[in-house]
Amino acid sequence: MRTSPQTDEGPGGTVQRCHQGKSLFLCALLFTAVIGLVLAIVFSIITCNLESCNTSSCLVLLARLQKAQNGTIDPCEDFFSYVCGNWEPNSTWGMDRPSVNVFDVVLEENLLIMKKLLEESPLGDNGSAQEKAMRFYASCMNTDQIEAQGAEPLKELINKIGGWNITGSWKETDFNQTLQILMEKYNTFPFFRAYVGPSSSDPSTNIIQIDHPQFELPLKYDLERNVNYPWVVHSYYLYLKKLGELMGGHTNATSTYFSLVLSFLSNLQKVVTPLKKRQEKRMLFYHTTIRKLQEKAPAIDWLSCLQAAFHPMQLNMSQTIAVHDMDYLKGMSQLIGKWQNRRDVLQIYMILCLIGNLSPTLDSQFQKAHQEFVHVLDSRMRNTDTMTTERWRKCLSDTSTFFGPVLGKMVVQEIFPQKAKDLAEEIFSEIRDALHSHLDQVNWMDSQSRQEAKEKIYRLQVEIGYPESIHQTNKADDEYQELKIEENNFFHNVVACLKSLQKRLLLRLVSPHLHDNWEVAPWSVHSYYSLRRHAVVFPAGMFRNPFFHTEFPSAVNFGVMGFFMAHELLHSLYDYVLPKNCSTCGMDIPAEGKDCLVKQYENYSLKGHGVNGSFTLLENLADTGGLAIAYQAYENWLAKHKGAMCGYQSLESLQAFLHRDPHSPSPLRVIGSLSNSQDFSRHFQCPSESPMNPTLKCHIW
Repeated sequence: MRTSPQTDEGPGGTVQRCHQGKSLFLCALLFTAVIGLVLAIVFSIITCNLESCNTSSCLVLLARLQKAQNGTIDPCEDFFSYVCGNWEPNSTWGMDRPSVNVFDVVLEENLLIMKKLLEESPLGDNGSAQEKAMRFYASCMNTDQIEAQGAEPLKELINKIGGWNITGSWKETDFNQTLQILMEKYNTFPFFRAYVGPSSSDPSTNIIQIDHPQFELPLKYDLERNVNYPWVVHSYYLYLKKLGELMGGHTNATSTYFSLVLSFLSNLQKVVTPLKKRQEKRMLFYHTTIRKLQEKAPAIDWLSCLQAAFHPMQLNMSQTIAVHDMDYLKGMSQLIGKWQNRRDVLQIYMILCLIGNLSPTLDSQFQKAHQEFVHVLDSRMRNTDTMTTERWRKCLSDTSTFFGPVLGKMVVQEIFPQKAKDLAEEIFSEIRDALHSHLDQVNWMDSQSRQEAKEKIYRLQVEIGYPESIHQTNKADDEYQELKIEENNFFHNVVACLKSLQKRLLLRLVSPHLHDNWEVAPWSVHSYYSLRRHAVVFPAGMFRNPFFHTEFPSAVNFGVMGFFMAHELLHSLYDYVLPKNCSTCGMDIPAEGKDCLVKQYENYSLKGHGVNGSFTLLENLADTGGLAIAYQAYENWLAKHKGAMCGYQSLESLQAFLHRDPHSPSPLRVIGSLSNSQDFSRHFQCPSESPMNPTLKCHIW
């Protein structure tokens, strides 16, 4: 089935601008909304090549795009509204959230595929990692069993590690011994967090790293100034009391003890050094030894605790470790020392951290208590994005936490065949070649810096779709071999998985650094550039309709995925545009171009709110340059083969977005980058000084 060309013109007379005799699909694209930076439309319109839309995947895309388009808008006035003006998440995509874009929609589709895969009939192979993942998910979904058990499994566990004075008498145990048990068996870190990560001096090796814990009560300096922090603390106190009651504690006892716990916690949080201050003092990565750490923070038996966390690896006092906030560890040690005469309070604090870790495995009363606290917290922070999570989403999230590689393989086999991977790699090759050639036109670079940049983009490690190890079934089965999963005991399964997770972290320490250890899951919809590894990653979850398909016209694939690829490639060249990072470059032109972009975006407003042009500069640079490079790559591809970011944001979510996201809002990313494009203005015949064709166009790349 083909779509008929439109005969009525909207403002701008765009129908006449499509060359006569070209495909109906490309003319129809003039009246549609696309994703990415709507580049699929732009590329299709500019080239008007003879590719036609005659596959089911292409027709589905076309229907999606047409539903979002608003042909009454002049594209030279506001191209985003022209192609995305009727895009509403509630009606068009069936999602009811205050902030939704096409990335959210694609991710939702990926999650639904994973849900379907996990809910299929078990394989019958009880020993396989995939079977264990499916059984784990099933145990999480078995809410009848979870409700029947109530808090009893957690009560029994607490009694095994000495109990607490909230629900009974505390069997006075050694402070460090309890801490070791929590770290080794339950992945719980009340006073500090110990994990394995790449060394700052040698990213190819891993090292034990120590930082402050992840507090359930938000740190005061992390919140906006207008937030009533005493009320946040009070809300957390009420939440702790509710937990105590659900665990069987008496109201009077919980009130007294939790007041003391909150006093300890508040003082503990006060010794945390804010990230900005650590950055200014270059305190982010401090190499030391366990012996030296023991001298500076003696309240913790560091060797025994770290030995427990990374058992069975043998550590010694000379072991090199990395500390991210030494001042915090010193202050923490001093505070614990002051509370040694109230070790019952320290025990309660540690047990509360354990409950915080395991309460998501318990019945609905615990979930309701936590949701009420989160709701109060979010309302105080003016975050309107709080919504009750459907059970399957929670279970899918928990399953991915413990069985990430297994789920990755399952979803990749479903959504990213080898044919798609081959095409994606071909497009990336074209994009990289186009950037290589484009650098010859960058006149603010001298020959030396230009050659260095060219070599840098070809040294780049490129990972498309998934880590290569994902198809190693035997490896996954071996990693999960000792893990026992019971289909009707979710609490037991989580406890077992926490211990298994800690063992897998140990493998990172004893094994050479694995370069296929991605920072995102294969089903993610966001690419990234890793400065540490000098690598770009494009997960399989991105290569989905409407971003990409092997049956799409090449204009769509280059216009969306090609743009994303060019965007990430330019991230790898940031050191040439940041101040004082390129000694051989003539920096006057980059400074002029950067100032131009900053002013351009700060002149925009969305729903009455402006954009911080300096904060969003690096992303705007990549958008503007990525547009030119992706288009050049597409033209190069056409010469060899002669034959996406619509979104909806509520006012509340936009206000939060402008403070936390280094990208400009979607409409401004589209308008800003396209208004800097000569190709766009020429092919849309936009009048000079129209909003989409300003005389001053900002460029660096």
